[in-house]
Amino acid sequence: MSGTGASKTNKHLTPRSPRTALEPDTVDMPPSRSKRARHPFVVIGNAIITLFVLAAVVAAAALVLGKQRFDAPGPLAEDRVVNIPRGSGIRDISDVLMREGVIDQPWVFVGGVLVLKAREDLKAGEYQFKAHASLRDVVATIVEGRVVAHQFTVPEGLTSEQIVARLLDDDVLTGNIKEIPREGSLLPDTYNFNRGVTREQMIQRMQQSEQRVLKEVWDRHSPDLPIKTPEQLVVLASLVEKETGKPEERTRVAAVFVNRLKQRMRLQSDPTIIYGLVGGKGTLGRPIMKSEIDQPTPYNTYQIDGLPPGPIANPGRASLEAAANPARTRELYFVADGTGGHAFAETYEQHQKNVARLRAMEADQKGDQKDQAPADAQAAAPPPTAAAPAAPAPQQRRAPARHNQNTQTGH
Repeated sequence: MSGTGASKTNKHLTPRSPRTALEPDTVDMPPSRSKRARHPFVVIGNAIITLFVLAAVVAAAALVLGKQRFDAPGPLAEDRVVNIPRGSGIRDISDVLMREGVIDQPWVFVGGVLVLKAREDLKAGEYQFKAHASLRDVVATIVEGRVVAHQFTVPEGLTSEQIVARLLDDDVLTGNIKEIPREGSLLPDTYNFNRGVTREQMIQRMQQSEQRVLKEVWDRHSPDLPIKTPEQLVVLASLVEKETGKPEERTRVAAVFVNRLKQRMRLQSDPTIIYGLVGGKGTLGRPIMKSEIDQPTPYNTYQIDGLPPGPIANPGRASLEAAANPARTRELYFVADGTGGHAFAETYEQHQKNVARLRAMEADQKGDQKDQAPADAQAAAPPPTAAAPAAPAPQQRRAPARHNQNTQTGH
């Protein structure tokens, strides 16, 4: 076997002729590429695949980097409220946020919104962004519509004119007010709203709330009330609202008025005098004078029988409920007790004792003021006809209001 191998080796090493010796040894060449592999479509396809791979790599790298920046703390040094106007597009929003210092990479913001497919979910409004809020937090705040909530509070007992004045003073609400709403048609409450809400829209909300609450209360009213309509209930509730500021007294004040209506006694409520004189302005700015008690107006319940022709204020829910379901008492009188509340009485004699007790308390605190002004201009002095009649007619008996306390105590 070894001899045979050597002979084969020698066959390649030993030239057969001088010419052959001068020729190089032949080397096997690799197979040439097929014509199919050199086809232009194949070349282009390979190039496209390569580009796709590169693009995928770049996109993946950009996605990783973008996600890091999207979740990184933002540049905002402290909480800030930013208003995004209506009709703003994604670029407009990014410009506003950039200008306000909420973001510093607008393209990452835009890219993040597009990746999250949230472009159509961006909402206009007033937003509060926390200090160092990330782009993800910023986008989530806008997409979820977490706008800043403002509040408008309407205290019980204001007239519609006074409520309109407060609406006009609010610098967040927009638009004008066409006309002053009907008295008693607005429900006192605290209303939440967003920037951009108009004053007319707020009035509509208050009117809708009043209609809803009034229906609920009227549906549960006492069956023996001497009133026949929800509108009359609002009138009665407005008197209750203006007569006392103590929640626990509302049903008793309502009972006094209801008992008087049933006995056809005049209501004789001070706030009706004031409303008849100044209307929606709400307050006189001074005590009631004797001549004003005797001055006829459509609202003066010292001069008219029954309820006034309309509400004298906008009563709250508590006063509406008190008027709908007054306390079960036989009380016909009440007078200020000197401590912010009222003393109630079933008879005129008891009422006179309550008045005398209040007079003594006032005398101890302030001294006697009867000689300081004429009766016509002195609120502390009782009208002569009502000071202490032996047997007054029912319509002359007065249930004083908590307002204008000096005048009340004289009756």
